[in-house]
Amino acid sequence: MTDSKTILNTFLAEAKPTQVLWALQDKASEDWVVLDSPSFENTDVMPLWSSKALAQQHCIDEWSEYIPCEISLADWFEFWLEDLNEDGVIVGINWQGDDECLELELSEFTQALAEIESLK
Repeated sequence: MTDSKTILNTFLAEAKPTQVLWALQDKASEDWVVLDSPSFENTDVMPLWSSKALAQQHCIDEWSEYIPCEISLADWFEFWLEDLNEDGVIVGINWQGDDECLELELSEFTQALAEIESLK
């Protein structure tokens, strides 16, 4: 398995120019993909990707009704962070499935994002 620091650094490098994260949202209900963590008991994880193409690869099987939707870093900090923190949700970075995933605490992930957020 790839080193977790490498996975995070690759994610950040890919997200920095666009200032966007990608998640999957149900077309009909507008619910977002959040699932049971494969690594941490009684914990929910929200998969995130650094590109639309990576997110699109997962719109199959149980997620076939979902589409990749972008979340700007500004929106992440303004809206998402507080809600996910209150719900105790962690994030899965460039999610590849249960066997290959890097899960991070929200605070660690957000601190890393803050370092790449450009001021506009």
